[in-house]
Amino acid sequence: MMSKKMEEAINEQINKEFYSAYLYLAMAAKAESINLKGTAQWLKVQYREELGHGMKFYEFMNDRGSKVVVKAIEQPPVEFASVLDIFQQTLEHERKVTALINALYDLAVKDRDYAAMVELQWFINEQVEEEKNATEIVETLKMVGDKGAGLVMLDRELGKRE
Repeated sequence: MMSKKMEEAINEQINKEFYSAYLYLAMAAKAESINLKGTAQWLKVQYREELGHGMKFYEFMNDRGSKVVVKAIEQPPVEFASVLDIFQQTLEHERKVTALINALYDLAVKDRDYAAMVELQWFINEQVEEEKNATEIVETLKMVGDKGAGLVMLDRELGKRE
């Protein structure tokens, strides 16, 4: 059985995962508004992934007989200065999520909640990938800038994500 503290922490993480989805959807809307359809596609895939992460925690809670408490989701920002700003915020956000997942893992270790440790290991690995992807895009944007042919090429590449 999951401790009350772990249950509360995972419920909070579910909320954070759904916030992440909203954040990426807001970013996608901005990208579409400036005709960067590929960037928007990448961000919409990210949106769906974050929904999946929230649901993965949701199912884990239910599988363990814990109570899921759905909370209000904070409104994400809707204005971004540039495409580089979008992806710098993406990287910053993913680093925050990594810290949250690490804190959950620390709690699982403290509680000797082995099932949670196994489940959270998947999220730890996922966060390595999330930060890597965001970092690569940020570094590419720094090289090519966020105007002109380089951006067009990057946008096309980002649009290939399914």
